[in-house]
Amino acid sequence: MMKQEHRVLFEPNKIGPMELKNRYSMAPMGTLGLVDGDGAYNKRGIDYYVARAKGGVGLIITGIHMAENKLEPLPMPSLPCPTLNPTAYLRSAKEMCERVHSHGAKIIGQITAGWGRSMIPGFTPKDKSVAPSECPNRFDPSITHRALTTEEVQYYISQFIQTAAIMKKAGFDGVEVHAVHEGYLLDQFTLEFFNKRTDQYGGSFENRYRFAVEIIKGIRQVCGEDFAISLRYSVKSNTKGFGQGILPGEDAQEVGRDWEEGLKAAKYLVDAGCDALNVDAGTYDAWYWNHPPNYFKPGMYKPYCKAVAEVVDVPIIMAGRMDEPNMASRAVNEGVAHNISLGRPLLADPEIVNKIRRGRFEEVRPCLSCHLGCLGRMAEVGNVSCAVNPQCGREEEYKPEPLYKKQKLVVIGGGVGGMEAARTASDRGHEVVLFEKSDRLGGNVIPGSQAPFKHDDATLISWYEGEMKRKGVDVRMNTAANVDVINAEKPDTVIFATGSRPVVPKSIKGIDKSHVIIAEDMLMNPEKITGQNVTVIGAGLVGAEAALWMAQEGKTVTLVDAADDIIGGPHGTCFANYLMMKELLVKEKVAVKTSTYLSQITDSGVELHATDNAEDIEALAADHVIVSIGYSAENEMFKELEMNLDVENIYNIGDSKQARTIMAAIWDAYEITRSL
Repeated sequence: MMKQEHRVLFEPNKIGPMELKNRYSMAPMGTLGLVDGDGAYNKRGIDYYVARAKGGVGLIITGIHMAENKLEPLPMPSLPCPTLNPTAYLRSAKEMCERVHSHGAKIIGQITAGWGRSMIPGFTPKDKSVAPSECPNRFDPSITHRALTTEEVQYYISQFIQTAAIMKKAGFDGVEVHAVHEGYLLDQFTLEFFNKRTDQYGGSFENRYRFAVEIIKGIRQVCGEDFAISLRYSVKSNTKGFGQGILPGEDAQEVGRDWEEGLKAAKYLVDAGCDALNVDAGTYDAWYWNHPPNYFKPGMYKPYCKAVAEVVDVPIIMAGRMDEPNMASRAVNEGVAHNISLGRPLLADPEIVNKIRRGRFEEVRPCLSCHLGCLGRMAEVGNVSCAVNPQCGREEEYKPEPLYKKQKLVVIGGGVGGMEAARTASDRGHEVVLFEKSDRLGGNVIPGSQAPFKHDDATLISWYEGEMKRKGVDVRMNTAANVDVINAEKPDTVIFATGSRPVVPKSIKGIDKSHVIIAEDMLMNPEKITGQNVTVIGAGLVGAEAALWMAQEGKTVTLVDAADDIIGGPHGTCFANYLMMKELLVKEKVAVKTSTYLSQITDSGVELHATDNAEDIEALAADHVIVSIGYSAENEMFKELEMNLDVENIYNIGDSKQARTIMAAIWDAYEITRSL
């Protein structure tokens, strides 16, 4: 039953001409893999949005549609583009809108002018790199973006209007203009930092916002008052320079849109004809603001939405890790937001709104804010999906298959991979026994979830523990599996999910000294770090997060790695997460020494040298040395028992196959068990 305090979230309400059944919307997110070569939605794309409508949201805001694909072309298939082949687009979008409407949801399509200087290199030809004014690319300064001509800007405006007209014909309830937001091309026009034009689209406040205003007014004139227009809007850029963001709580000079201009622009854009503002903060130079990693506290956009709500009289749409319903209810009751927008939480669990309505929030599969399955995959030209929900983006074709023959399964290992295998198999009707040798479920995610900024990982463990009970899995704790224990169950299938263990090279001189601690031990027992000076060896994700946590606890921290960057560089994880970690380490005064090799651990600290100069030794004092140089597969049991078990099917999954990520473990498990 719905909780009384959450009823405000399910009140009927309006955005412009749209009557919505509740206050939840699906946030706009990219749709790579959901579109065909004509710029129309494919079956995956239609199923993707229908699944979220079925899951209970009142409004769906699609990911970006390209207004055109000539000035800044992307290779197709990539994103929807109604003007590329209007007939093909209409056929697919009409079906999608009809099906979404059948579930009582409204749907509006987001339209973009493109990336400009924020274009990820390689996505479009270098000679097609455009911007408001000549400037270097955000990610590769060797690429120069030319200034758009006045005629080209006006062509963009005409294409926006034509796109909106096509979308209205397809059955959309409105559009969202993308975007005076995130440092995309349209936003670059509004910012003096990037716009040095001397025509009517540069210079004064009115000229810089003219591009957006003419789009809004043009759509309204052609599509009429019965067609909603939202605007994706970053009220403050939180940018202190080229490629440099302003962290939460950091006192720095704003070079983009500041508070004063942000609130003035909000009123100006609403006066132009917007029915709603979809509010956040940030640019591609502060990308973590628009795609918040787990290092943010939930609800980070509250002060921004509150400030805008106080100066405009249209609904404010608020996102920012707002999946917790008590927080969402407070935002509405306090007048901070009219509508609560869920993005990645709807990728992780398309049924989240229905579960909240039914008072079953504990059953919601949590988003980890890791970006591995969504933004990270799209940056690598992969299909949009989700680390914890392998079915995302392929809802119908990748659903669990019907059960034709019930099996007895034994799963060895209670990490997330083992629990996903047990959950999926049991949900399909198999009999499942899970053996876990320790007294806790969660595997390596347990130490990985200990830092305060890793609370989402802890929530994932809790969700899986609940799933083991809800799905009726026979979980046997403190039970070490062996050939006799397994054979006694007479299983048809055995799945090894025994995880991985930290790499501790005995070849490192001094590795056994008393002030050396493995990162996993430190994460579980931070009270062991009693001294002030801490050196972390290994700047992968675990090492970098260990260094950050200790620095936030007031320690003096040095982070060392032989590689030339932390966590594998800008492509080792999602760029938003990488960038925020880099800047947080600077803010917390962590001394980062890359291209630096550990020579030995001494009684007083460590000895280091540059990777290209073994002769020049640097002695560094340290009260504690934390070792975090990776993980290796824990697969001895699989190798030992694979040939000795009287079993039809044997699988090795997740880290016990190869030490990788939470996503890899969950996806392995789902792939194996969805069709057993």
